[in-house]
Amino acid sequence: MSTSRELTRCKTFIPGFDLISNGGLPAGRTTLVSGGPGSAKTILAAQFLAEGIRNASQPGCFVTFEEQPADIRRNLASFGWNIEKWEDENKWIFVDGSLHPKDEPVMVGDYDLGGLMARVNHAVRTINAQRVSLDSIGAMLVQFGMPVVIRRELYRVAWQLREMDVTSIITAEHTGQAEAPVEEYVADNVIILRNTLEEEKRRRTLEILKFRGASHLKGEFPFTISEDSGIILLPLSSIELRQKSSDKRITSGISELDAMCGGGFYRDSVVLVSGATGTGKTLTATQFLAALGEDERGLLFAFEESRDQLYRNALGWGVDFPSLEAAGRLRIVSEYPEVAAPEDHLLRIKKQIEDFQPTRTAVDSLSALERISTVRTFREFVLALTSYLKDKQIAGVFTSTTPSLLGGSTVTEAHISSVTDSIILLRYVEAFGEMRRGITVLKMRGSQHDRNIREYSIDSGGMHIGEPFRGISGILSGQFTHSTSSELQTLHRMFENDDEES
Repeated sequence: MSTSRELTRCKTFIPGFDLISNGGLPAGRTTLVSGGPGSAKTILAAQFLAEGIRNASQPGCFVTFEEQPADIRRNLASFGWNIEKWEDENKWIFVDGSLHPKDEPVMVGDYDLGGLMARVNHAVRTINAQRVSLDSIGAMLVQFGMPVVIRRELYRVAWQLREMDVTSIITAEHTGQAEAPVEEYVADNVIILRNTLEEEKRRRTLEILKFRGASHLKGEFPFTISEDSGIILLPLSSIELRQKSSDKRITSGISELDAMCGGGFYRDSVVLVSGATGTGKTLTATQFLAALGEDERGLLFAFEESRDQLYRNALGWGVDFPSLEAAGRLRIVSEYPEVAAPEDHLLRIKKQIEDFQPTRTAVDSLSALERISTVRTFREFVLALTSYLKDKQIAGVFTSTTPSLLGGSTVTEAHISSVTDSIILLRYVEAFGEMRRGITVLKMRGSQHDRNIREYSIDSGGMHIGEPFRGISGILSGQFTHSTSSELQTLHRMFENDDEES
């Protein structure tokens, strides 16, 4: 017979975790957090206590088997957790179970955790702790030797923690081997932390392996460690499709492009501008940000050019970025992609958006971020950013660079074409020994748009779009063919007959 106790959740207040766990950890139970070296087990265990103190006024007990309390206080201070202050206020208490060099060795089989758990119980009663973290049980398990003894002691620990009526976390080392360690079979709940190397790039993920009798989201979820707040999960594949939809139009900053798009971009749309180097992608983003309305603000994330280069380029097209920044209507954030992982860039972008509150955002370019990511990580990044902009109803322009000067698709296009609302292609066109430029609106969700490939030029006034190309095929693929006058006449008569029949 089930009880309401089984459905009760203990919110962790760890960003993203309560979403993927459907409300937090099962209350009153023990959760094993297993991971390899550098997977952030200690941070998760400490953050569970710290967030409980800060957000729910729930005191916590930290049992350490490896590091001494002084080291833990010092190491965790960088996250803004004033553990000494919490200790003075009886909100945090340490139980030091670490092995010291002067300790007498014990015989395997003669060691048990009875004495330690008595100390834990006393500490819990002293401050009325509601949360307990044990880090890391592996340092104690080596004293037992035999799996049968390990299983017995872990059962005892879990049972005693439940008798204390606390929600607890136990961390343990995970070697990554196919066979699960004994402690994973014993625990009611198991969370796996991974810090894997994929394509020479590090990727941190968290997976809820099991919650006995409680629901949770399946799969691995990327996370990062923020310098000032600890672990932040990015549950990219579980984003709810709750974004609002607006029929309000805004200008792209290019009047002819507005006409091609049926009246401009939608207020909450995300547009991908793709093209070879020199086709005007940065110009398109620049004109988009320069066309701010009276109550609008723009935010530019530049990953390929410095602020001074962007200033110079914009002034060459008649756009005064310095004046817009001085007036507080524009903010430019320029940095190399290699300074952080994609997850960290996503957090920085969100923080800038929350601080500046823009109505327009441009990212120039996604291709620069692509080179520091695996394919999976890159797609997750774009999905999260796109969904975030839509949820905030911020118009966005992303640029990407094609590897070929004369056309073809990119990895970027292949992986985010279904995520963005509109795709604008900029291409070089070879016509009778002369290189020209062509633009087309390949996709615009929810609106009619011009399907022609139009010629455009760039001068000191920006981009100017002209008439459609005639007599040239294969522009988008870069495999150009030129139609003869007789072929054009035949095609004209075919469509003329169709019009008469209709």
